Amino acid sequence: MLDSIRSALRNLGRKKMRSALTIAGIAIGVASVILISSISECGTAAVNNEMDSLGLGGLTISVNTNGSSGHYLTENELDTVRETQHVKQAIPLVIQNTKVGNTGLSQLDALVWGIDSKANQVISLQVLYGRMISSMDVSSNSNVCMVDQTFAQNVYHRDNIVGKKVSILCGGVEEEFEVIGVIKTGSGLLQNFIGDYIPNFLYIPYTTLQSATGKQSFDQIAVKVEEDYDVDEAGNAIVSTLSRSTGVIDGFTANNLAKQKDGLKSILNTVTVILSAVGAISLLVASLSIMTVMMVSVNERTREIGIKKSIGARRSTILFEFLLEAVLISLVGCFSGVLVGIAISFIGASYVNMTLQLRGDIMLLAVGFSLLSGVIFGVYPAAKASRLRPVDALRLE
Repeated sequence: MLDSIRSALRNLGRKKMRSALTIAGIAIGVASVILISSISECGTAAVNNEMDSLGLGGLTISVNTNGSSGHYLTENELDTVRETQHVKQAIPLVIQNTKVGNTGLSQLDALVWGIDSKANQVISLQVLYGRMISSMDVSSNSNVCMVDQTFAQNVYHRDNIVGKKVSILCGGVEEEFEVIGVIKTGSGLLQNFIGDYIPNFLYIPYTTLQSATGKQSFDQIAVKVEEDYDVDEAGNAIVSTLSRSTGVIDGFTANNLAKQKDGLKSILNTVTVILSAVGAISLLVASLSIMTVMMVSVNERTREIGIKKSIGARRSTILFEFLLEAVLISLVGCFSGVLVGIAISFIGASYVNMTLQLRGDIMLLAVGFSLLSGVIFGVYPAAKASRLRPVDALRLE
């Protein structure tokens, strides 16, 4: 076996440039599949983190807009939701799309979220500088806010702007708020890529936003369900409890935003499979080049094959020798492609400050497909070489 491997390596080394180009084709195909899958995984993780940071990873309760109950979400409904079985925590949400900025600077579109002091138990808010909104801020209707990094960079051109003043247009009146915290809103990729549609995000006490806009109710109630409990069942239970407590039928609706996130993830996975299939086509083309190279090699070594068979080499030996060369080309190409794909993925993830995400199943699939196609396309040249008759091979000049 070792002699066969050494012989195969020696034969491949006779035409170094040809072998290198064929191996490079395999490597490029494998690397492209790995790169596509890692980009998809990083993108999926970024979108999931972003949605979690916006409170889009769990359950929300809102008034059924299709009904005509005229009912609203108030403190009574909030208490009812919190007392419902399997509800770990619930917070009120008051939302307003408005203009924010700094004195003397142009106003920016922003989504202002009115939250309470328990928001970080439901919404993933990573505080980088400063602090969270406190219960004292909520009870006193304080003009304080938390901003994300994107807003801080856009307005003050740095991340830490704790203590700075921000103007927010609330209820048609521009009011000044003190920045008490800077948060990291997911990966920031959604704002970077589609910032025209998703504005900057600011968080203020919900009581302050209610007072400024004249609202007495909440837009939504965000719910954190106990681990390992079905979110849909919890939503149905909450709606039923609210209907009993208020006497309003079909007045409330539960939105399982985690399911919507899973749907988005499914779409991204489908795109990954499609793009990986495109990368697999390059693997197929590279595998065809293996057949071409091996056919040329058979024609170049016809006399050598005749000599080996004339001194006793069996047909299986010749077949195995050429098949082993095809497998070695695929194996070296796969190994090189995996290294290159992981290296490029790591460099790209580091450049955009993201954690490298690799899919082992797609990596194994790419390597397995490459090796299998290399063997398949190497069989015909190997079989052709093994069928040569010694007298015909020796007679060829």
